[in-house]
Amino acid sequence: MSDTDDQDSKTEAPSDKKVRDAVEKGNIPFSREAPMFASIVGILIVLAFAARGTTKTLTEKLSLFVNRPQDFRLDSGSDAIALFHAVALESGQFLIPTVIILAACSLAASILQNVPSLVAERIRPQWNRISPVSGWKRIFGRQGLVEFAKSLFKFATMTLVSILLLKSEQYKVLNAMFTDPSLLPELMLTMAMRLVSAIAIATIVLVAADLLWARFKWRSDLKMTKQEVKEEYKQMEGDPMVKARMRSLAQDRSRKRMLAAVPKATFVIANPTHFAIAMRYERSEASAPIVVAKGKDLIALKIREIAEKNGVPVIEDKPLARSMYDHVEVDRMIPPDFYKAVAQLLFYILTRSK
Repeated sequence: MSDTDDQDSKTEAPSDKKVRDAVEKGNIPFSREAPMFASIVGILIVLAFAARGTTKTLTEKLSLFVNRPQDFRLDSGSDAIALFHAVALESGQFLIPTVIILAACSLAASILQNVPSLVAERIRPQWNRISPVSGWKRIFGRQGLVEFAKSLFKFATMTLVSILLLKSEQYKVLNAMFTDPSLLPELMLTMAMRLVSAIAIATIVLVAADLLWARFKWRSDLKMTKQEVKEEYKQMEGDPMVKARMRSLAQDRSRKRMLAAVPKATFVIANPTHFAIAMRYERSEASAPIVVAKGKDLIALKIREIAEKNGVPVIEDKPLARSMYDHVEVDRMIPPDFYKAVAQLLFYILTRSK
C-alpha cells in the first residue's frame, strides 16, 4: 500500500491515547518559521537598542588600525597574540549581547509553542533519517512542497522589500559617498533597521499560516484507520474474546467450587428438572440457612445428582424453587421472605429423619 493510500484510509480523529503517546515520544507540532521570525525580531532589538552605542564604540576602536597603525607593535609573536586578544575583546563586547538576545528570542519562540521536555526517542539513531528513499519522499512529498513554497515566499518577500527600500533610499546612499565617513555607520544602521522591520512585518502572515499548518498537519498525521481504533480499544478495554474466555474460566471455577460444596448441604429444594438450590443450616454458623449452590437446567440436574449420591435430602417444591432461584445468592443467607417456607421444610426433614 502506498503512503497516499495509507493516508487516505486514516479517516478517524486521533484518540487521546495516541496524542498522549505522540507527545511522550517528542512528536509535537512545531513551526520552524516561528524561531526564524523571533530571530528577525531579535535582530531588530539589537539594532534598535544594543547596536547603536556599541557599533559607535567598536568603530572608534577599530578605526585606530587605519588612522594610527604605528601605535600597534608587531615585532614578535607575542605582540600579534596581544593584538588579537585586544581585537577579540572589543569584538566580543559587541557580539556577546547580540548572541544572547538572538538565542533568547529563539528559545522563547520554541518554548511558547510547546513545553520543553527531554525525549530520548528524538535522539535515538533511526534509519529513515539517513535513508535516501525517505529523504526523497520528504523532499518531493507534500511537506517538501510546503517547505519549498515557504522558502519561495520568503525569498520573494525579502527581495521585494530590499528592492523597494534601496530604491527609496538610493539618493541617501549616493550622497553618503560625499559625506563624512564617520556618519556611514549611523546611515547603515538606520537602513538596516528599516529593512529588518519591513521583513518582520512581511513575514508575520507566513508565521501565522505556518503555525496553523504545523498543528493541522500534526493532527492529520496522527489520524487513525478504523482498524487502528479497534486495536487500540482492544488494548485499553481488553480483547473481547480474551475477556469472554477469562469470564468462562472464572465461571467454571466458581461452578466447580459450588458443586464441591453440595455434599455438605443440609437439603436441596428443586423444581424437578429446571431449578435446584442447595442450603446448609447449622445454628453455630448462622441464624438462617446459607445457600451453598444453585443452578438451573444441567447444573440443577448435577446438583440433584451429587446430593442424592451423598445422601442429602432433595425436596421438590416447584414454586419455592423457582422463586428462590431469582432471589438468593451463593454463600449468602436466604432473605427473610423465605424464612417461614424454609423453616417448614427443615421441620419436615428433621422429623422424618427421626
